[in-house]
Amino acid sequence: MAVGIKFPHIRLDDQGKPWIDDTNIKVIEIVLDHLGYGWSAETIQENHPHLTLAQVYSALAWYYENQEEMDAVVKDQGERLRELRAAAKPSRLQRQVAASRRRG
Repeated sequence: MAVGIKFPHIRLDDQGKPWIDDTNIKVIEIVLDHLGYGWSAETIQENHPHLTLAQVYSALAWYYENQEEMDAVVKDQGERLRELRAAAKPSRLQRQVAASRRRG
């Protein structure tokens, strides 16, 4: 984590996770929009109109300054999501759709 570097609009919580000031948005959420959708800062701001462009750029700057650590978080979250999906039983709707496909 970039120690000693001040990022405007970014605060760290008690666990050291970066958040955008005065919001309930974690920096990782902006990073996922950027990486997952390929969105520019302007597109991210358009999709999160409660954020300023300066807040979005600051979140992206935080990411690029801490990219190795943030990429590890993204990878861990992806692996955890895959584990949860594999362990989850199909929902009632999923079972109904599967049964309908078998009949049809």
